[in-house]
Amino acid sequence: MSDGAISQEEIDALLSGVDMGGIGSSGISSPKSSDAALDTSTMESTLSDMSSKLKECLDSMTGSSFEVDSPTIESTDRDGVLKQIPEMVISVISDYNAGVNGEHQFILAPEFASKLTSLINKEETPELDEMALSVVSECISTFNGSEITQISSGGKLTTLASNPAEATNVPKAMVRFPQGNFVLATYPVRVDGGAFSLYEIFSADVSNGISQALGGGSPMGGAAPSTGLSAEEMQSMTAMTGMGGGASMGGAMGGMGMNMGGMGMPQMQPMGGAMGGMGMGMPQGGGMGMGMDMGMGGGMPQNIPNVQSLQYPTLQTGMNRMEQQNIGLIMDVYMEMTVELGRTKKLIKDILGMGEGTIIELDKLAGEPVDILVNQKPIARGEVVVIDENFGVRVTEILSPMERVSDLH
Repeated sequence: MSDGAISQEEIDALLSGVDMGGIGSSGISSPKSSDAALDTSTMESTLSDMSSKLKECLDSMTGSSFEVDSPTIESTDRDGVLKQIPEMVISVISDYNAGVNGEHQFILAPEFASKLTSLINKEETPELDEMALSVVSECISTFNGSEITQISSGGKLTTLASNPAEATNVPKAMVRFPQGNFVLATYPVRVDGGAFSLYEIFSADVSNGISQALGGGSPMGGAAPSTGLSAEEMQSMTAMTGMGGGASMGGAMGGMGMNMGGMGMPQMQPMGGAMGGMGMGMPQGGGMGMGMDMGMGGGMPQNIPNVQSLQYPTLQTGMNRMEQQNIGLIMDVYMEMTVELGRTKKLIKDILGMGEGTIIELDKLAGEPVDILVNQKPIARGEVVVIDENFGVRVTEILSPMERVSDLH
């Protein structure tokens, strides 16, 4: 390192992201551990307005008036969250799968989930069964959609997307937490005299990806690695290191000199022999360039690939290719579709007393549209028609997400 060149060991460390100890002398800072404290400043500014989005979501879905304070943002770990949450919790997982990839989930107390279910389904003391968990998932999905829209509004994360929310009622010891440190956002919520908390967890990959895309700090809040090389030279180094298992594996690449002329990479000059050497030359244009050769056997140089700049495709609006492929995987899956004329509740003694000719009164009015359900979940309404000698249903209305939740009874 005394001659100002970067050794092959240091190049490998730079490209693979491992800690090489003495590399600091060349200006390359070692990456921090995944347990290092996260820089939460960008996430704090990003989520500062989400309290109003959460209030709008809860108000519209429940018909009540909620009070939601600005979230507190902190860097913590599994033990830190376990100290704050009750023994039993509702975990709603909605991992990010586009734009940034990583773990993302919401946690709320069973009392909060029961309150939401009670307000939405108009029940006094609802049970936290599968139907109640579906209500919570729908509520969280609506807020998560607003959150993604808000984060994407800057135009730098237009492909941001997440998996559908899935709620489970589990002991807190069974909750899936990200490894190491992560970002925790805590929303204080009040309604009808009760105080609750909604916890939102972003893994380090997600929070760092969002922070970097929105112009925040580098991963884990550390300084970006500095190599002294231009972006073009870094791309060339990456391409050459990836050839044939890399120079570090074959031992064919020798030392590398630093470009002093600012004119880019000159054409590689082969030199005879089995081992490449460091060459300093004057390329056309007057700048001193970096020379490198790779020998094979009796001095025949190895072919050097044509390194070109990376071309980014134009971002397209709407569904991306990954989403289209994911949907294509389930296109041939059968789902049960039923048409429901109505429902009613009967005592066991009334049911046992039924016989031929018994009339069962349903909760639907004559002529009222029938419900169309897929896997017992309402998706649309329609009217009954007769086709030849068969019954059918003509779809007259597609339910909105809010109506689907309210129709779960």
